[in-house]
Amino acid sequence: MRADARYNKTLQNFKLILYSPFMALLPILRYPDTRLYKKAKPVREVDEYIRCLVQDMIETMKAAVGIGLAATQVDVHLRVIVLDISKEQNNPEVFINPRLIQQKGQREHEEGCLSVPGIYDKVTRADRVVVEAWDLEGKTFALEAEGLMATCLQHEMDHLEGKVFVDYLSLLKQNRIKAKLRKRLRETL
Repeated sequence: MRADARYNKTLQNFKLILYSPFMALLPILRYPDTRLYKKAKPVREVDEYIRCLVQDMIETMKAAVGIGLAATQVDVHLRVIVLDISKEQNNPEVFINPRLIQQKGQREHEEGCLSVPGIYDKVTRADRVVVEAWDLEGKTFALEAEGLMATCLQHEMDHLEGKVFVDYLSLLKQNRIKAKLRKRLRETL
């Protein structure tokens, strides 16, 4: 099926829940699920489906006690990110079709991921970035970010490119993480 037809079919499938007063918690894909490596497609327009997706992603991120979530992580392969690094977790930010415009400096920061629960390791990323994206009205904006916000933006944008933070680690660490997560999964079954 062509991408246009798939997008329209997906939109039709969600029309039944678009006007629901309840938001849905979306299932988060777990590493090493191959769907995490699928590259996200650009959003063509900010419509009711995208607004509903954003609200569901925010609720999912909060319920999972996260500070960032990319649509790829909930098996929707569109270029949408939500972040909330506020201490009160009451200031969600939305980035639709984000593009990294500028990077400066380097910073090593310990990262974790909702798709790789309980695993943390240091990753080196740009310390300052400028990102251009659309807001929920479909208007373009630019944001200059540093520190944690810059790290989060780069981490979530990696998801849209089909990359998980553990891909920055050595093959040995990646294999250990996979083994640890498989063991956890067996213990819960």
